[in-house]
Amino acid sequence: MSRIKVLDAALVNKISAGEVIERPASVVRELLENSIDSGATSIEVDVEGGGVKLIRVADDGMGMDPTDAELCLRSHATSKLDTVEDLFNLSSMGFRGEALPSIASVSRFSLTTARRGEAAGLSLEVKGGEVLGKREAPSVGTVVEVRDLFFNTPARRKFLKRQSTELAHIVDAVTRLGLTHPALRFVLRVGGTETVNLPRAGDRAERLRQLYGGEFVDGLAAVWREAPGLELEAFVSKPGNFRSTRSHQMVFVNRRPVREPSVNHALYSALEGFQPRDAHPIFFIYLDADPRLVDLNVHPAKREVRFQDKEGVYRLVKRGVMDAIRAENAGQDTGATAGDAAAGVYAPPTAGTGAMSVHQEAAGRFELGLMAGLPSVYLGETFVALAARDGGVVLMDHHAAHERVLYERFLKGLRLRGAGLLFPRQVRLGPKEHMAVLEHAGMLAEFGIELEDFGGGSVIVRSVPPEIMDADLEGILSDAANQMLSGEQPGRTLRESVAARIACHASVRGTKVLGPEQLAALLDDLDAADDPEHCPHGRPTRVVFDMDRLKKLFGRK
Repeated sequence: MSRIKVLDAALVNKISAGEVIERPASVVRELLENSIDSGATSIEVDVEGGGVKLIRVADDGMGMDPTDAELCLRSHATSKLDTVEDLFNLSSMGFRGEALPSIASVSRFSLTTARRGEAAGLSLEVKGGEVLGKREAPSVGTVVEVRDLFFNTPARRKFLKRQSTELAHIVDAVTRLGLTHPALRFVLRVGGTETVNLPRAGDRAERLRQLYGGEFVDGLAAVWREAPGLELEAFVSKPGNFRSTRSHQMVFVNRRPVREPSVNHALYSALEGFQPRDAHPIFFIYLDADPRLVDLNVHPAKREVRFQDKEGVYRLVKRGVMDAIRAENAGQDTGATAGDAAAGVYAPPTAGTGAMSVHQEAAGRFELGLMAGLPSVYLGETFVALAARDGGVVLMDHHAAHERVLYERFLKGLRLRGAGLLFPRQVRLGPKEHMAVLEHAGMLAEFGIELEDFGGGSVIVRSVPPEIMDADLEGILSDAANQMLSGEQPGRTLRESVAARIACHASVRGTKVLGPEQLAALLDDLDAADDPEHCPHGRPTRVVFDMDRLKKLFGRK
């Protein structure tokens, strides 16, 4: 008896759903791509219950006639391909034709659509892939409603994350497509509350400003470069504008958000010499390629691409970013000298002086710099050699040491009563970061950061602890939010993970020089820490060479 059989269409669609529809955000992305391909100028998304209860996408595109409306629910039915050769000359966002039948097979699904200019269209009701009914309905464009996602595949539903996490993925999907289509209007409502509102923008830079604010965009250098069949536009961190996480790093190829490690590597390589240790750049990279020079059909969810000339793309990105960053750096004042180091950046509340100011960045200065008044020598960016109290030498990483001190203060609440700001700060965040800090506002208040919603993706910060009074609040809140979105780390609570992120961002940075009083205060605070030997990430804060060890190194007894 034969054991091989042809699977029925319903089962095939559910297998396809496993590849394409991983979570609610996958549904949103696929529906948005269809709306974009329909020629829509305005797209509105409504979600409830993290997208499991409801996803509704409405657009003003060209719509479908009744025949096409029924055909679009058949597996691999598409208007975007005619021949195999078309796979190698793709210009649409979607092309496989499996998204709608896959979504309909794992939800209670409805489609209402009409061709542009027609008075009436068709409405279809589908449950688990089975069409339950159809009727004529007035419509403009297309409206798709997806309810009770994965109702008939409980195992897949069980693997979804908590509602706020799934919602963050949905916000991210809308944001990424909004970034690649600035000429379109996007609105996202969560439980009836508007979360994202992106009016039509003139270009990509304007869309970035809509999402993240002017201060964020002003910290980015614009890049433009082209080669035969390829154009590069990018926005990359200016020197000094780096983050402790890899958030806000996006690559788009032909308007698709993709993962392309070689492009990331090219950018990091271009920033060598400008990027501090353990820091990461912000970047938005847009590559527009001749469709014949890039294969978009290498991943079921279209997350990866394959370039015909991968090395050429690498060189284009690296050279374009290098030229832009060097031009930015040439326009900045990099004249800091060792003589400027009379004041430092480390000024803990116990230091007893309010006159200590932030030292200028010693950008590009890597030679030894002997500090007067204390036996110490700066080695490279953050390492300091100091005479040990009982003889010998201490090599300290001042950034790691300051991280440890701040981390323990945040966790213990020591001297962290928020200092009210004379002029409360408005801080603009990305949509998903904005949601995260509001959800965890109580935790931030425990760290001395008191804030409230201002709407439009902004918060008002009313108080901060003295330790971060002069720090980059946008960067701190953004990094903290991304840790909140990532969740707990192994062996560490979410509170500890967020405290470590804030401490890292707020601590003294590489290429900063501390004065004698600041070094002494930092050493005293480090000695008082519960774990003075390690930063919150587990790296050493200092290495001690006592006299016995030094004698052995030099062959003395």
